[in-house]
Order: sequence, then structure tokens, then C-alpha cells
Amino acid sequence: MKAFAITRAAADGSNIPFIQEISLPVPQAAGHDLLVEIKAISVNPVDAKVRAGFSGETPRVLGWDAVGVVKAVGERVTLFTPGDEVWYAGALGRPGSNSEFQRVDERIVALKPRTLDNAAAAALPLTAITAWELLFDRLGVARGGNEGDTLLIVGAAGGVGSILTQLARKLTNMTVIGTASRPASQQWVREAGAHYVIDHSQPLSDELARIGVPAVTHVASLNNTAEHYLELINVLAPQGKLALIDDPEHLDVVPLKLKSLSLHWEFMFTRSMFETKDMDAQHRLLSEVATLIDTQVIRTTLGEHYGVINAENLQRAHAQLETGRAVGKIVLEGF
Repeated sequence: MKAFAITRAAADGSNIPFIQEISLPVPQAAGHDLLVEIKAISVNPVDAKVRAGFSGETPRVLGWDAVGVVKAVGERVTLFTPGDEVWYAGALGRPGSNSEFQRVDERIVALKPRTLDNAAAAALPLTAITAWELLFDRLGVARGGNEGDTLLIVGAAGGVGSILTQLARKLTNMTVIGTASRPASQQWVREAGAHYVIDHSQPLSDELARIGVPAVTHVASLNNTAEHYLELINVLAPQGKLALIDDPEHLDVVPLKLKSLSLHWEFMFTRSMFETKDMDAQHRLLSEVATLIDTQVIRTTLGEHYGVINAENLQRAHAQLETGRAVGKIVLEGF
């Protein structure tokens, strides 16, 4: 089968493209695995992070968002049959979705939304899982609850921010404040449903004061946490909650003490990486998100369609992600 892999270390100085087409055997489904024929994918910051840490020893197929059709199932599979149209975000330690076929555990897979085409659906799985777990599992927000609370989403125009804003606005009673620094990204966040949009290139305390919000009860910091960390502590109300998904090099938790603030990490690969007892929560979660899409409660976060799945378009998508200026998700479709 055709696949696209990173074939050299990021720092080797070579002019050879870092993503190249390779040929691999079609994998076989066994156990809880599905064999999925890939129809569309999206590109995420994790792709660039894994590429940056690649040693160059063995080609690595990236990709952690996919929409496809089940072609075969393992002997322990109970949730799907061949022909099902599915979506998922895969597992970090397994070959990714930048290939014509992929094996994936059924417990982190769901039927794709009926009302979305493949490209629009591919924009959502990884970010929807991340946003859902961050909001409801990590921050402990209640469905239909948290009246009087305020959620600040730092980096609300990105992939996770785009769906988190929708989930918080549609499924909770919180006031939702998103940050974005450019007119286009600010408009994107407004359209996602934020009550207010502020500029994270300015001090967050000043921006919140500008809209008459003295403090927030919950923060979802989706990028540049180290840059905003002390300001986030400043704007959080006593006993507030801070959740993050990025990778600050250093994080001093001592300043959280005076306000009794709590710190929460969200990493959507934890369940599949450790095969936790509740690993199938991601199957249920994605099924519920599909229903929310099909009932028009939330919408796709597709930002740009980069064409077919090939090495050139994947490299272009990686380059755009690394600018930090992508709005929504970048999707590729077909081979």
C-alpha cells in the first residue's frame, strides 16, 4: 500500500523532503483491531512534535485523524462490521493514518456523522476528544451546568479551541471567553459561539477588564502556556481550575497555592497508550459528537482543504501548522 512517512531526522541538515512516499504491506486485522481504508485525514500539532523528535532510524508513518471505511475486523471486534464508515484519532504508538490502510482499535472508533462528507468529518476526531475530555473530565464541568462560571479559552481559533468553544457554549451554562489576536481568527471564534473575544497578544488581565470581567473560574490554555502562565494565575478566581494541553519546558506550580488553584493536564492518547479500563469512553464520546453534528448542535471545524494525500501537500500542511497561524483544521482527502 501507499504510505507517507518521515524518513530523516529533523536536524540532519538534508535538503531531502522530510516526508516521502513509501510502500508498505497492507496490515491484517486481529483482536480488537479494524482494518480501515483511509478516505480523509487532518494534520495536527502532534504530527510536527513527533517529526521533531524523530531519530531517523526507521520510517515513521504519521497521522492521528482519519475517516474511512472498515474493510476487515479482528476476531474480538463487536462494534463494527465491514462497510461501516468510521472516524477516529488513532493511537500515538501505532502507525498513523497517512497511508491507504490503517489498523485501529475499535474501542477508540465511532461511526462518522451521517451529515458530513469525509473531509469535513476528518477535521474533528482528535480535537473533539481533547476538548471533550478537557472540559468534562479534567475541568469537571457539568453538562447543562456551571451557571455563573466563566471559561477562558486561550488559543480559541485553533483546532481544539474551535470545538471546545462550541461544546462549552452549547452544552454548558458557562460564559465563554475566547482569545485570538487577528481579525480573521477573532471572527472565527465569534462564529464558534464565544460570548466574548479578547486579544492574547495583550495582557489578559487588561483585556478581561476591558469587557468587564474581573476574574474567571476556569481556564483552558491550549498554546503558549509558559508565556501566559502568571497572567492566567492572576485572572483566575480563588479555587479556580487551570487545564492545559501544550508542553511548557518548565512549570512552577507553587504560585497556584495562595488561591488554591488546581492544575489539570489533558492528553487524549492516555487511554489508548495505557489501555485503560475506560478506553472505550472515546468510542462513546465520538458517537455522541457525531450525534451533535447530525442534529446541528455543533459544526465541523474544517479550516482549509489542502487537496489529495501526498508528500507535497503533507509538508505544506506541516509548514502552515508551524507558523502558529492556522485557523481551524487542515484536511487532506483521497490518494
